[in-house]
Amino acid sequence: MINRLVIFIFLLPLFCTSQTLTGRVIDKLTQQPIETVAVYFDNTTIGTTTDEKGEFSITYTDAIQSTLVISYLGYEKVLISDYRSQNSITIELIEANNILDEVHIDYDDGLTRRQKLRLFRKEFLGTSKFGKSCKILNEDNLILRYDKRNKSLYASSKASLEIENKALQYKISYDLIDFEISFRYANLKTIEFTINSVAYFGTSFYKELKETKTSKKIKNRNQAYKGSVQHFMRSLYNKRLEEEGYWIFHDKFRVNEWTFFKVESIAESGFKRVTLKDKVSILFDKDFQSELHLKSDEFFVDVYGNYTPVVGIYFSGVMGSQRVGDTLPMDYGLAENKQ
Repeated sequence: MINRLVIFIFLLPLFCTSQTLTGRVIDKLTQQPIETVAVYFDNTTIGTTTDEKGEFSITYTDAIQSTLVISYLGYEKVLISDYRSQNSITIELIEANNILDEVHIDYDDGLTRRQKLRLFRKEFLGTSKFGKSCKILNEDNLILRYDKRNKSLYASSKASLEIENKALQYKISYDLIDFEISFRYANLKTIEFTINSVAYFGTSFYKELKETKTSKKIKNRNQAYKGSVQHFMRSLYNKRLEEEGYWIFHDKFRVNEWTFFKVESIAESGFKRVTLKDKVSILFDKDFQSELHLKSDEFFVDVYGNYTPVVGIYFSGVMGSQRVGDTLPMDYGLAENKQ
């Protein structure tokens, strides 16, 4: 796979109704409450922590469809997707076993830790001006392994990665679940690599950094949003590709986008069904080129831009090269999220 990213995105609706979920987090073995557990909606700015009784309260709107994450160092993370059917929940956390990860910290694989870090930063944070403005504050938690036989670099972390994105003015807590760079060519003597594919997956929570230059922050965020997968999916749902600056090409010729994309409403559903006639090139703002290729016959996108399935929808080019440093939280643009 080439530059696959797991991305979930949302669009501002005309009206958002809010709902509050309350809960309690306890240790499964002792049944005792756990304080300061992180509770957040994946890839958003909406989150909280438990109090001394292990209790929490979190409010969300119709625009938030992402997984609820319960995370605490030393315990296995819990992901909840059916929270909308519940008003109150109790979560029992189980202590994590990190013994296997510890074995690989000093693994002799032909590359120094510094070399592996350089490769990881480049493909995880990105090389755009936004990616280059990012700094991982706790890199010591990273466990990096290079597989010489398969020419692949793997990464995991003992704790959430704390990332400071100065350009977009976010601090991101990223729970890295899986990371792999597959190389087509790798020379360990000259440290030359040709990348075949990059894949990573995890959960994330965004916090606003202290505002320094608000106008510059807004400008940077708008620039990161325009031409992103997030922006493209929202434009596709609303059938506003050309109006939003997207031109569609097939075999080097510009085509009518709706002769290749078919977007159909589904009765009694918030989703639309999307089918693609053939692989297409996407030109944004007459300058930035990407390609979209589907290995699925169809996919579904909702009013917020959230699409499924993720596997089978592949972007390359500009959109395929976007990394953590280029991303915005899912609730970007919502009325209650002042940008």
